[in-house]
Amino acid sequence: MSTIDVCVVACAELFRGDGEIVASPMGLVPQLGAKLARSTFEPDLLLSDGEATLLTADGVAEGWLPYRAVFDVVAHGRRHVVMGANQLDRYGNQNISCIGPHATPKRQLLGVRGAPGNTINHRTSYWVPKHSPRVFVPAVDMISGVGRDRGGHVYRVVTNLCVLDFGGPSHAMRVVSLHPGVTLDEVVEQTGFPLHAEDPPVTRSPSEEELALIAKLDPTGARNA
Repeated sequence: MSTIDVCVVACAELFRGDGEIVASPMGLVPQLGAKLARSTFEPDLLLSDGEATLLTADGVAEGWLPYRAVFDVVAHGRRHVVMGANQLDRYGNQNISCIGPHATPKRQLLGVRGAPGNTINHRTSYWVPKHSPRVFVPAVDMISGVGRDRGGHVYRVVTNLCVLDFGGPSHAMRVVSLHPGVTLDEVVEQTGFPLHAEDPPVTRSPSEEELALIAKLDPTGARNA
């Protein structure tokens, strides 16, 4: 078992209790997490190929979701997206647009994309593969995804160090669990703002069955690259 396998399971747990909704995980680890959830405790989860086909965890087509229908799904809240973030503040405001002032950015990124509509309309989580003060900042340079202080439906953040939610005072970020071998001091040191923590437990490790499923879903081990 590796830390990345723990992260896959943590991403799977994001979807626990979601039922029959569209899962939109962006990135390999969130995708493996969604497929693992579908294969185990969330069999009604709907997985999209990102275009117009709904798939089983094994990649077999089982339905059709044309692009024109996606906005209806978004507007009705029947979706859970896991996005990335170049910057996040303590309330889950996300930046994927630019680094530096918007008018004269030091670096141009993706743009806001669908982040405003996602965070306002349905549950949104984040996957951060490298937890650092460059990502977890006191204030984002531009708000792409809307945080909890502005009414956004931000649920959890999974990183390579821990799992976070927004159960702190005034919906500020809180440490939910620490990955095996990680200390709270390490997480605090790699975060650019104060974190709320109440003796967080260790993130659960994958079972033998889950490890076998992860290996089946990712036979080339791309998740470890």
